[in-house]
Amino acid sequence: METAERIITKTYELFMRYGIRSVSMDDIAFHLGISKKTIYQFYADKDALVDSVLDIEFHRNYKECENHKRNKENAVHEIFLSLDEMQELFKHLNPTIIHDIQKYHPNSFKKLSKHKEEFIYNMIKENLESGIKEGLYRPEINVDILTKFHIESIFIAFNTEIFPSSKYQLSNVNQEIIENFLFGIVSIKGVKKIQQYKRQRQKPISYEPKNA
Repeated sequence: METAERIITKTYELFMRYGIRSVSMDDIAFHLGISKKTIYQFYADKDALVDSVLDIEFHRNYKECENHKRNKENAVHEIFLSLDEMQELFKHLNPTIIHDIQKYHPNSFKKLSKHKEEFIYNMIKENLESGIKEGLYRPEINVDILTKFHIESIFIAFNTEIFPSSKYQLSNVNQEIIENFLFGIVSIKGVKKIQQYKRQRQKPISYEPKNA
């Protein structure tokens, strides 16, 4: 692995696990077994590292969302695919990361806000419109308002003043928010789909070979 890639891969891991503010350039150098001077040869400062970590996360987000769109059975199923992916990510994600970006890395926060307002907005909007066409979401819902509401409700889970990590697990907060959002917009047909996918998620996976 090239040095620049090694640096940003380890930085991504450390930021996600411990938050951004608590990870220093010395910490990154220590975990990589290199000097800070080597890091500065590839990344001018911590801002540059934060920006590159965001790029990694955005790229992962793009790929996952496209994968969900390809594999979905319907709009409700797409939400559950996204929920499963987020649950896995949030198991080891420090919720302070959003606060750290907003407070200490304003240019990166602008980049994150643009990602929310454009890519995430469009993905949720398309899902709502698709769900209405499928008869799974109520036809009278205001797509624009609920798209913006859903984005902010997802990100509020990262607010540690409201949901301190000592009391709440990020993955649990996220699941509660998303499931209740779904129940608020679905039709009777959609409720049945939610119940179906919730049952499927609770079933243990069998790895025994099927009979020929």
